[in-house]
Amino acid sequence: MPHRSFKVSLGEFKTLLPYLARYRMSYIWGFACLITVDAAQVIIPQFMRRAIDMIVSGSFTGQEIGVLCAGMVGVMALISLGRFLWRYFIHGSSRRIEREIRETLFKHLLTLSYDFYQNHKIGDLMARATNDLNAVRMSIGLGLVALVDGTIMAASILVIIFIQDGRTAAFAVLPLPFITALMLFFGGALGNRFKKAQETYAAMSDTVQETFAGIRVVKSFVKEGWFIKKFADTNDDYREANMALVKLYGAFFPLIVFLSGLTTVIVLLVGGSRVVEGFMSPGDLLALFRYVQMLIWPLMGAGFTVNMIQRGAVSLKRVNEILETAPSITSPRTPQERPAGQADALIIRDLSFAYPEGREVLKGVSFTIKQGMWVGILGRTGSGKSTLIKAITRMIDPPAGTVLVKGMDVRDWDLKELRACFGVTPQDSYLFSDSIRNNILYGLEPDTTASSTEPGEGPLLKHAAALAALDRDLESFAQGADTLIGERGLTLSGGQKQRTAIARALIGEPEFLILDDALSAVDAETEKRILTGLLAERAGKTTIIVSHRVSTLGNADYLLVLDQGRITEAGTPLELTARGGFYARMAALQQLDQGEPSGIPATGTSLVAVSPASERGGV
Repeated sequence: MPHRSFKVSLGEFKTLLPYLARYRMSYIWGFACLITVDAAQVIIPQFMRRAIDMIVSGSFTGQEIGVLCAGMVGVMALISLGRFLWRYFIHGSSRRIEREIRETLFKHLLTLSYDFYQNHKIGDLMARATNDLNAVRMSIGLGLVALVDGTIMAASILVIIFIQDGRTAAFAVLPLPFITALMLFFGGALGNRFKKAQETYAAMSDTVQETFAGIRVVKSFVKEGWFIKKFADTNDDYREANMALVKLYGAFFPLIVFLSGLTTVIVLLVGGSRVVEGFMSPGDLLALFRYVQMLIWPLMGAGFTVNMIQRGAVSLKRVNEILETAPSITSPRTPQERPAGQADALIIRDLSFAYPEGREVLKGVSFTIKQGMWVGILGRTGSGKSTLIKAITRMIDPPAGTVLVKGMDVRDWDLKELRACFGVTPQDSYLFSDSIRNNILYGLEPDTTASSTEPGEGPLLKHAAALAALDRDLESFAQGADTLIGERGLTLSGGQKQRTAIARALIGEPEFLILDDALSAVDAETEKRILTGLLAERAGKTTIIVSHRVSTLGNADYLLVLDQGRITEAGTPLELTARGGFYARMAALQQLDQGEPSGIPATGTSLVAVSPASERGGV
């Protein structure tokens, strides 16, 4: 069974063939240098044999010994140069291949869809991109060296010692079949235990990543001790998995050394008697003894090779699992062109959607948004609002024909072109560990610049920051827009994070702006400033606002109320207020919270005067 596991694992290396082919000349030169080193190494015992025989015979001159020593020095210099060159060519190539695979892996991860990251932890992905790729590099670097070096050295030495004295050599190689048996027996077990070690390393990475990403929550609830214990448990699991691997490898390696040492004993016993009988000279015995000592490395290298290749195969399989995962959402092979003429901005036709766990989140949702309209979406938590937004931007795949953008099914759009139409501020307002400037500039197209020859922020960045009411905050920061923020915007307040995310969505001047509960952490005065600026700035452009605040939605041309995945109310704010449904009840409750008379209509809470849809480009 272990032998079968080893053969199956070797199949994983097929994915490396294109990389190895690309660097084949480096590997050829590297192995040429390696073979030269091996050839030079097997020559040195011959110098020793001649020197000893000359000394034993007593018929030698200092010049003759000097010539032999000079020859040995020259050969050793060649060995040193060859070792440098094969390391340069082979290890250099393996490093480059590791870099290319890591880049390919990262690029592929960015193509994978939203659902992939729901099923894979970030710590595990990081472990595959670091620890596993390191093992792959070792297998195609040092592992290949050990394989080639061990094979050539062992074959050369065996040929030489059988030619020199076949009887002694025959006894010396008796332990070799046992070494082969050990390699086959331990090979599969080493791979399985190494896989377990890699998996526990990934679990430990997950714990570290989640702890530091949520450090604010950890400290707020004084949970440092709990997370320390959790990390200690995963750290212990990692230690135990590695100890299981080390124990097996620790038993494997000494057995190889022991069996190799037996060959030395056999040479002393058998070879010594051959010298006494006159069949071998003392120089022959010393050379033979040296060759047997040199055999220890190829035999030990065999176990080393098995270990390296097994580790590399296991790790490569974990990497290949990611690379072989196809994105569930892709652009069509032949994306369609936008239809000519005026079309409704967004059409939803009987949209139903269920996540893999089987729960239906959207049920028969239908509505039309015309160009330039402001549309508000309201609903209880879990009513399907965010899922609807994801379907519109095709972060999840809606059924064919259910979501149309600019008159064309989102499944027929090129993904990059489709998503470039949208500026989205999601609920979590995710920010990168970078400067505020760069976090805002991420919203631009790659070939667009917001830089300016003038000092300070570029004009696009300044405009977006002003629209998001972030300009005053930037003035208060010592480094302005170049202020570095912590991971996920840890050093900013909730409102500052949301406004930075809004500026990021606005800077690209998208056709569609979607604010998914993006003003929840913003005070009423700042919200009024943002909405006033957006109403003036985005005249004629479509805007969708998801919010629990009636004050935020009171300026909408059209409102949708979702409940359990269905549209239960639709109309203007005044119409929904008059119906006395969920929207009206929410308006009344929020007016009471603000200390206003409950008899005031819901639209009375609007922070900005409502302008007719026709004035804002609505149809």
